[in-house]
Amino acid sequence: CFLNLTFLRAMVIVTQLGLHVDPMGKCFPGLAGCSTTPNDLAFIVDGSSSLGIPNFETAKRWLINITSGFDVSTRHTQVAVVQYSDTPRLEIPLGKHENSQELIEDITSISYLGGNTRTGRAIKFATDHVFGMPNRTSQSPRNRIAVVLTDGRSQDDVEDAAMEARAQNIVLFAVGVGNEITNSELVSVANKPPSTYVLHVEDYNSIASIWDLMEQKLCEESVCPTRIPGTVNDQKGFDLMSLMKIEQVAQKVQGSLISERASQLSPQIFPEGLPPAFVFVATLRLKNPAHWMKFDLLRVLSQDGVKQIAVTVNGADKSVTFTCTSTLKKEQTVIFNDRGIKRLFDTDWHQLKFLVKPKRITCFVDGVYVEEQLLDAVVPIYINGKTQVAKKINIETTVPIVLQKLRIYCDPQQSERETACEPGQKGERGLEGPKVCRF
Repeated sequence: CFLNLTFLRAMVIVTQLGLHVDPMGKCFPGLAGCSTTPNDLAFIVDGSSSLGIPNFETAKRWLINITSGFDVSTRHTQVAVVQYSDTPRLEIPLGKHENSQELIEDITSISYLGGNTRTGRAIKFATDHVFGMPNRTSQSPRNRIAVVLTDGRSQDDVEDAAMEARAQNIVLFAVGVGNEITNSELVSVANKPPSTYVLHVEDYNSIASIWDLMEQKLCEESVCPTRIPGTVNDQKGFDLMSLMKIEQVAQKVQGSLISERASQLSPQIFPEGLPPAFVFVATLRLKNPAHWMKFDLLRVLSQDGVKQIAVTVNGADKSVTFTCTSTLKKEQTVIFNDRGIKRLFDTDWHQLKFLVKPKRITCFVDGVYVEEQLLDAVVPIYINGKTQVAKKINIETTVPIVLQKLRIYCDPQQSERETACEPGQKGERGLEGPKVCRF
């Protein structure tokens, strides 16, 4: 069983004691990761004469790197490859492979076509003959994702073909290579917003630099089905307070700005899944006595009580600890105790933010960099336990914090967008006033 660095989308059942999830792990009950999400993933690869054999071989290696991050099996991810020039050719159909090694061997053996560039015909072909086959339409719900990789302008219409694909619930990514392909064509192919679904590199020598980004985006598409209204481009992620209807049951108190309200609470929450990199954001106020207590702001526990992921606030020594899984032991912890973290405990409003990546984690308070630390490789979490907010260490007692925002963003670039300031109010002429900083 392949262990990825990510979390799996899971069905969640809320109870008074916590959130429980249906185990979907292949190897161990309840152990789940992004790699085990059910996907139908098709790569539509340009094989026209403008590439040449060396660049085509580079493109194949790129496909191998990306698909190695998924569990290829009939239950989880199935991969198809369509090569096209004047006409499309089905190199690998969906449902052919039981493991990644078989897929890698078949990708390696694909021979180069050469010819003209008819991208629209290739997208139409994939819609009808990859995703539209009877054995695919009868499958249980699966993500339907296509990645179009091209280095030149299409010699036929792409817009209608892409529109038809999207109408069939196929998510389209467009990856352009070189300066012959226009951005407008890539945008017409891909889903919206372009900032998420369009990628571009200078040449095939540079394409290796985006394979991890492509894998991240595919994982986001697999495990982050919801968007957060009001964010730039409606970022994918989980507004946990909204999803759990916290505002409806919590006591309303004054927020960090006069125009905002906050909630005093400690509900149980659990997102459906996370990609390899994500952003955790909390806007909170540690009022007396919470500012000197030690508690888990957020914790996900396995069925036997082992922390799978946790953010622990320690008022006694003015530190914050991040806990996650590890390939080396049951759990790993990193402690942030730089002086920049200590303002979190002054009983005023603050924003705590973690940018989590596969090998490192960075902490910010009020938008200001605090500290970065290394992480060991992680394994997927056990999802058959429960998730809680604002609980004392090792017990069920609730800590009286005031919480205004609790979000997890799937796009790591959201860390740069999520500042500690709010847009200014619009005046009578519709002009935006100066930004108002919370802290």
